[in-house]
Amino acid sequence: MVETMNAVSVTRSPRSERFLLSRLLQFYLYDLSEQEPDGSDVLDFDRRGSFGRTVPPDDYWLKPDWHALTIRVAEKTAGFAFINTHSHRVAGSVERNMAEFFIARKFRRRGIATEALRQILAMFPGHWEVAVKDTNQAAKVFWPEAIEKAGVMDVRLLDGDGSRWRGPIWAFSS
Repeated sequence: MVETMNAVSVTRSPRSERFLLSRLLQFYLYDLSEQEPDGSDVLDFDRRGSFGRTVPPDDYWLKPDWHALTIRVAEKTAGFAFINTHSHRVAGSVERNMAEFFIARKFRRRGIATEALRQILAMFPGHWEVAVKDTNQAAKVFWPEAIEKAGVMDVRLLDGDGSRWRGPIWAFSS
């Protein structure tokens, strides 16, 4: 396990990796699709068998506090993270928001995601929010454990307001 943790790296994704991130977003959306309520067509396949346009917004390369990150294990692509400044709280303000976080199934349950989070928080200190959809049971188990292991400060668990956001929101400082 220690060898694997030493092999985890998180790097800023250059714009040239935009296609890579776009492909990984398909798998991310595929995983999320099982959480959609019956009758929802939000995450249906399009005519080409994909989830439609999934190119990361230019903002991740243009805005100073927005970041696209690639997560690798022993130089193999394992996932991504998108960080922005969007707060999920009404009238909320935050320096850092974990907008999206994805680790491919092959790399899960080995501590890789927790190590990636630790590295991300070291790269981008500040006031953070991590919001999880109420339907994402696996993430509701993962995030409190990973946040605790990351050794952050002032952790607060907040509830979404039910209209702007449905689900838990962890706020903390790194």
